[in-house]
Amino acid sequence: MAQSYPWFRQAREQDGIQSARQLLRMAYIQETLGHYPAALYYLSVAQVWQPRYGTWRKMVALAQEHRLIGYPDTWRQSLLITLHRYYYRLLQGSLLLAIVGGAALLARRRTADRAWWGIYAAYLVGIGLFLNLLAPVRVGLVARARAPLMAGPSAGSAWLTTAAAGDRFEVRGHQDIWYRVQWQGRDAYIRRPDLLVVE
Repeated sequence: MAQSYPWFRQAREQDGIQSARQLLRMAYIQETLGHYPAALYYLSVAQVWQPRYGTWRKMVALAQEHRLIGYPDTWRQSLLITLHRYYYRLLQGSLLLAIVGGAALLARRRTADRAWWGIYAAYLVGIGLFLNLLAPVRVGLVARARAPLMAGPSAGSAWLTTAAAGDRFEVRGHQDIWYRVQWQGRDAYIRRPDLLVVE
């Protein structure tokens, strides 16, 4: 199985061929070789492509085994996985309904009651909230052992902690050579080469 890893990697990086099954196989190979941060990375990419409880449980088990942070095993996380599984389908259906509703209102703009315009406006606000509040968050995995987390985007800022390879953080932005991540309910900064953003 390990002999097939270079082929999987070439198919993904050079040929642009990628599937959830392929990513899970790559994760399995890396885990058997003892490279758990790489295994977690491939599992994370597979989870973004096809959110599944089984993939998340495997990530949690690996994280607990290696004492990593950023892998909550809670009912909220299970609910998020469910929402993310159907997020794009719900979004497409909502936008299609908004287009059809808007076209119908425009076709009858002279006879349509103001209440219908109010309902349509409220529906659009609801779609906006859905887009902003329930969209999947961008996450990154620490790529190097003992990566420093800083209070600000500079080497002279206060040191907060040292992250382990495989720790998972929500990425909130970037500034110069730093990613801004969420750590214990506050902003922290990590050098960009030290974090692999899951995309």
